[in-house]
Amino acid sequence: MDAVLQALSDPGRRTLLEQLRQGPATAGELADLLPIARPGVSRHLRVLREAGLVEVRTDAQRRVYSLHPEPLAELDDWLDGYRALWTQRLDALHTEVARGKRQTRS
Repeated sequence: MDAVLQALSDPGRRTLLEQLRQGPATAGELADLLPIARPGVSRHLRVLREAGLVEVRTDAQRRVYSLHPEPLAELDDWLDGYRALWTQRLDALHTEVARGKRQTRS
């Protein structure tokens, strides 16, 4: 999970993942999304690939990347405990707001 968190820590890599969420893309198409040179984009794609977040296949002269979301499931499981904490607090806030509205009406 550390590799996934490290990969997600960079906004450029998150931009690449967002694009790949919509479907596979070539390295050139992905490079057009970031205001950096192609070697920098290649380094970002390597980090994402090593974290298991993207897969690459060769199609003639092109490298086509696609999202591999399974590592995000482990991260989602880890966040689930925090999500439950916030859900409980937001439910308590909702209850207090509703109670305040009822008291204002009466």
